[in-house]
This record gives sequence, C-alpha cells and structure tokens, in this order.
Amino acid sequence: MKLHTAAILLLFWLAIFTVHTVKGSVSSAPMQKFSCVTLSNKQRNVQNLVSYEKKQVPTDAIMFITAGGIKICVSAKQKWVETAMKIIDARRAAKR
Repeated sequence: MKLHTAAILLLFWLAIFTVHTVKGSVSSAPMQKFSCVTLSNKQRNVQNLVSYEKKQVPTDAIMFITAGGIKICVSAKQKWVETAMKIIDARRAAKR
C-alpha cells in the first residue's frame, strides 16, 4: 500500500512540474499585440496623433495612435508620415 501511495504522489508532483514548465515557457515568450496587416491611404490630422510605433512585420509601416487610443497603420514611405513623426517627437521633447 505504501508503494501505491508513493507512486501516486510521484505522478502528482510530476504533473504539477510539467504544467508549470509548459505554462512558464509559453507565457515568457513575447507576444506581438498589434501588427499592421492593412494600411490606410488617408492622410491624418497630426493634431489628433499622440504617438507612433514602427512596425516591420508583415510590412514596413508606422502605427499612429490617436488621442482616443485608436491605432492606424500607414505606409512608412509617405512624405506626410515622416513629417508627422517629427512633430510628435518634437512634442515629446518639449514635455520633458
């Protein structure tokens, strides 16, 4: 009977160890929260844009974030995008 109980405890601890190992390796991997799959062609008002992020997967794009938290992806090659990024950077520098 003692051998039976020891085997059950061993299986229990092995199961717990396996669950924690698998859970740790999955949750420790960085996840991409938002990627630019479709790009907007419309030029945006720079006054409504508060920040941006550069995205390279699946395409080179800039993701602008509006004051309302809306994320808009546009092609990084457009001239107005470069200007908007410089304006946002200047705003950030002025706040510091």
